Amino acid sequence: MNTDPVEVRDLTKTFGSFTALDAVDLTVTPGSVHGFLGPNGAGKSTTIRILLGLYRATSGHVRVLGLDPGTHPAQVTRQVSYVPGDVALWPNLTGAQVLDLLAGLRGIRDETRERQLIERFAFDPYKKVRSYSTGNRQKVLLIAALAAPTPLLVLDEPTSGLDPLMEQVFHECVREATATGRSVLLSSHILAEVERLCTEVTIVSDGRVVESGSLQRLRHLAAMTVTVQASDELLAALAADLRDHAPKHADGRLVSEVERDRLPEVLARIAASGATEVTVAPASLESLFLRHYAVAAR
Repeated sequence: MNTDPVEVRDLTKTFGSFTALDAVDLTVTPGSVHGFLGPNGAGKSTTIRILLGLYRATSGHVRVLGLDPGTHPAQVTRQVSYVPGDVALWPNLTGAQVLDLLAGLRGIRDETRERQLIERFAFDPYKKVRSYSTGNRQKVLLIAALAAPTPLLVLDEPTSGLDPLMEQVFHECVREATATGRSVLLSSHILAEVERLCTEVTIVSDGRVVESGSLQRLRHLAAMTVTVQASDELLAALAADLRDHAPKHADGRLVSEVERDRLPEVLARIAASGATEVTVAPASLESLFLRHYAVAAR
């Protein structure tokens, strides 16, 4: 593929006087897992529905696999594997019948891959959907999406209802998919999952992009966590010295959030205090998300 699987520029969507999306940019590069983050009501679902041709953009440039989903929705959806956040299936069909139906609608199928996934997800395809737990209903769509020979996966809260073992299987399958050149847009509120799988993230709030880029680059924008363990007397003195970094002192530890460019200075001050048990951790995606969402909310 010579173009990015998802190209969105200046996307705006209004419903009457309400602006759901305001000049949103989103790019999913080939073979990547792109995390799409934001609180409820941020505009993630509206964006996904536009990508799938379910909504038409009010304005802006939208291309999915080189096609405009607003004018070519059927061609787009045949080439995209989509797993929604809320799974609703036919209750009187078995899991196998649902897989047959979904493959028939798409018109292409990899039955060997499907059987492998059924085994890996420990899924019983011969029970009726109405007897399935939430996790098993989720497995039906995950198996259908991962087995389909499509270049793009759009996954909206895909691990809802899965137990930790099945979550691990899902992570392995996503990595295998990208290793074969498939691309993934992953919308999730589970920040640890996004951090584990994604190389790029886009954070949205109130219909606008707050931040977007590689996870490595965005971490550079967030504070590092510096933890010092020492005697209470030494930590009290150090807390006073580092008061400009809002240190928290409790239980024999001092924890402070330090901007990356201030880190050498802070570590020098800690070393001068005589403290020797010091750890420095990079910012987590959760701290990055909360920080940028707080900035956007002000």
